[in-house]
Amino acid sequence: MKLTVEANKESGKTSAVYFLIRAGKSARVREFAGGNVFADYDRNGRLLGIELIGPCEINILERIARKEPQPVRRFVQQIPRDFELAPTR
Repeated sequence: MKLTVEANKESGKTSAVYFLIRAGKSARVREFAGGNVFADYDRNGRLLGIELIGPCEINILERIARKEPQPVRRFVQQIPRDFELAPTR
């Protein structure tokens, strides 16, 4: 599991956070929380990663990981649910 953070070059504020759950090729992306969260899945439906570009409710991330093994669910529970993001424009 790996964390990648993107920041606005001018303000230094976080603009996106990507949580890599496992390596693989993305075959499908699902949008959650009105476009604030995206989940990448491989062709077998396994969760590859979660991208946060805005705040979301705790249950969104838990719903994304509910079919994953316990270590992945525990990891997702540690993801910050509400953080300040830089404007995207």
